Amino acid sequence: MVKDQSRRNFVRTAPFAAAAVSLAFSELAAPPAAVAQTSDASQEPFQVFTAQALEDVVHGVQADSGTKQLLGSKTTPFSITVNSETNKIAKEFEYHEHRDHIFQVLDGTTVYELGGTPQNPRSTGPGEWLAPDSKGYKSVTLHKGDMLIVNRGTPHRRLTKESVTLNLISVQSAM
Repeated sequence: MVKDQSRRNFVRTAPFAAAAVSLAFSELAAPPAAVAQTSDASQEPFQVFTAQALEDVVHGVQADSGTKQLLGSKTTPFSITVNSETNKIAKEFEYHEHRDHIFQVLDGTTVYELGGTPQNPRSTGPGEWLAPDSKGYKSVTLHKGDMLIVNRGTPHRRLTKESVTLNLISVQSAM
């Protein structure tokens, strides 16, 4: 079940989210000259995404209303995904015991329903939950440039009536 967000939980998880944002923005803001010139970027302890490379990714996902994983996966401690969708409404709330999310809207508008008490939740895997409803949730509308941080254990779902393109940064702690 969802844990109440306490000051101690926030203080424990906030540094992870702050580090992820700092890392992501420092990598994304690096000048093109800093791109490693190797054939195997996985050997480098860093990865730089130029503004042009990111623009190409955004145009690609917008054309397909799809998703592009830029870094990591659901099983790594840190991941970045670019997502674009049109007229999509999540049927259920999701929440995670070991993952924080940072959403930044790159283009468009979307609504998040956040918090509350999940009704009839079910586990979909270790530390992963879905619920058809969450009693007492709050709605937040996000526009281009807005950022939303969702701490682990917080039920959330997205409702996009038109279109949105966003970055999703996930930070996962040890289970």
